[in-house]
This record gives sequence, C-alpha cells and structure tokens, in this order.
Amino acid sequence: MIQLETERLRLRAFHLDDAEAMYPYAKDDRVGPNAGWAPHRSIEETRAVIRMFQADQDVWAITLKETDEVIGTIGLHDRRPDPNIQHEAQREIGYVLNPTYWGQGYIPEAVRAMLRHGFEDLGLERIWCGHFDFNDQSRRVVEKCGFVFSFTTLQQLTRLDGRTVASLVYVITKEDYMNRLAL
Repeated sequence: MIQLETERLRLRAFHLDDAEAMYPYAKDDRVGPNAGWAPHRSIEETRAVIRMFQADQDVWAITLKETDEVIGTIGLHDRRPDPNIQHEAQREIGYVLNPTYWGQGYIPEAVRAMLRHGFEDLGLERIWCGHFDFNDQSRRVVEKCGFVFSFTTLQQLTRLDGRTVASLVYVITKEDYMNRLAL
C-alpha cells in the first residue's frame, strides 16, 4: 500500500501490533455503531479485522505523524453505490476515529489526502462517501470536504443489529475536485 502524508497525519498500512491502539476505540459503542458494525468484544477480534484490512489492501491506519499512534482508519473501497454508472472508475471512502480525537479536524484532513490519492494517483472519476441519517458528525465531514448529496438508500445493518437505516450517499467528481483546487 502506498503511504500518504498530510501536515499532521500519516496514512499507512496496518500492522498486527496496531491492535493495541485500535482495540480501545473499536470497542467503544460510540464508534462502530455509527459505521454499521458492532463494538469489538476482544483484542483478538480487532486483530482479525486488521488481518482483513491487510488482505484487502484498501484500509489505511490513520496515525499521528509525530508518534505513529493509530487514531483511526480510512478506507478507499471498490464500491459502486449508483447502479446507473457502474462503468466509471470510482471508489467509496469510509472512516472511523478514536473519540479522543474527535473535533480536531483529523478526519477531514485524512479524507482530503484520500481524495488527492484517488483522483490524482488512481485516476478515479468519482468518489462516494455515505453516512447513516443519525450520524451528524460524518455529515459535517462530507460537506466540509466538498461532497454533494446524491441520494438516500436503505441499508440493513447486518454487522450490528439487523435493523434497516437510511444511508445518505454523497459524491464528489474529479471535475468538482479539480475545480475546488483551482480556487
């Protein structure tokens, strides 16, 4: 995986020993349910998730540049939420952050790095980002980063409690991204 850097962050591949830093926020009931998954019940579960990240090669550890402490995750997944445009080069961003670091602008900083990577390095045409209707923090991130609301879909939370929730889907196109850079 390519490593990405911002002013304060390093986005890098996960190491199995990152479970020690990830588990405390992965078990926090303020984190997983907002992203559609149940809080982790053991550090072994966190290690299993990290192994999945390593195999899939589409989730980066968000680390503080100064300390290399893992404070969250950000993924650029091969998902195509709009069935009408399956032919375009596109991905979907997903992220979580340790609540200790909420409100400090780390996720918008990581999302901007992922947008740059997706559009400039990977040649994507559009990048999606969604959030559940009850997750106002994620809504603020996507709006701050220039995503535009596209549509709402219903999603069953199979990795949490099985309930069906509204997922608001936002998009930013390469053209919109490049126009924002030109400002």
